[in-house]
Amino acid sequence: MSSVSLRNIVKRFADFTAVHPMFLDIPEGSFVTLLGPSGCGKTTTLRMIAGLLDPTEGEISIGEQLVNNIPMHKRNLGIVFQNYALFPHKTIHDNVAFGLKYRNVSDAEVKRRVEDVLELVQLPDVGSRYPNQLSGGQQQRIALARAIVIKPDVLLLDEPLSALDANLRENMRIELKRIQEKTGITTVFVTHDQSEALAMSDKLVVMSEGRIEQVGAPKDVYDNPESSFVADFLGTSNIIDVNCESADKSGVCVDAKHLGSVCLPREKARNASAGLAAKLVIRAEKLYLVAADTPSDLRSSVEGVVETVDYQGQAVRYFVRVGDLQLQALNMIDNQPFNEGDTVSLRFRPQDCVALKGEG
Repeated sequence: MSSVSLRNIVKRFADFTAVHPMFLDIPEGSFVTLLGPSGCGKTTTLRMIAGLLDPTEGEISIGEQLVNNIPMHKRNLGIVFQNYALFPHKTIHDNVAFGLKYRNVSDAEVKRRVEDVLELVQLPDVGSRYPNQLSGGQQQRIALARAIVIKPDVLLLDEPLSALDANLRENMRIELKRIQEKTGITTVFVTHDQSEALAMSDKLVVMSEGRIEQVGAPKDVYDNPESSFVADFLGTSNIIDVNCESADKSGVCVDAKHLGSVCLPREKARNASAGLAAKLVIRAEKLYLVAADTPSDLRSSVEGVVETVDYQGQAVRYFVRVGDLQLQALNMIDNQPFNEGDTVSLRFRPQDCVALKGEG
């Protein structure tokens, strides 16, 4: 196991900067996810760690060793790509053992380590089969087994679950996290899937246009986004332009159109300042719909009309018109869902909101 350190890493392709100056520390034994939309620089960053791309500027260290000038095959990394890259003409045993071929490992040790890692990925009896005899999920496990059998310092995963169907993908992310926790290998995972990132990561690195937007534990990044991009990319959020009326050490009050005055604790409005524009973020699942005649409670409330009902099985997403605002609310279905045209009361708690510094 080793830590990974990126110091002022930059990657340019001719006149295009794919990764702007980046500083990032990946702790030893952790599971860190690079999350963002296509083209944000996450795979480019992973490929620089792997040695598949050279950084234009900056330094990459694995453990205590600077690896900028060390070729990929000497970095002792395990890598799993999106397409698994298994050899179709080799047995599963030979596929898994391939990385040990050049490591001066005895035949007996190869056999033992292959058997151990196949047991770890819960496929102990497939060694004599070929890749085309396995399902997609099984092939993914074999690709993972091949990556970890060499006992890598760091495991790099480039969207390894994206080729699987939804149900299998959910099962495999649980298995992947189980295997990482059991082996303790420092892992860097690339995905654009927010649910994967939130469920699996010790640390989340949200990227946009070649820059890091926010780094932190999944719950902290989700509950306390530091930019409109993070708030919008992670989950479903209502982002409303507001004016910051007052701010002191204890809290911040904003004037939200149609919602009235909303006062938040200071930790939920760390960069909002009195007299300046701001943005109020309300997660869709923090907006609760109740019948319009429901007695008031301790929550803030505003009346609106349901415009669209997006039924999702256990939950339903409502699009509700409040003046010239359209708000989204994601609620579990306890009884009968509301219908289009219903007048409802939207309830929320100010402490569940976040105020961000606005533009202008």
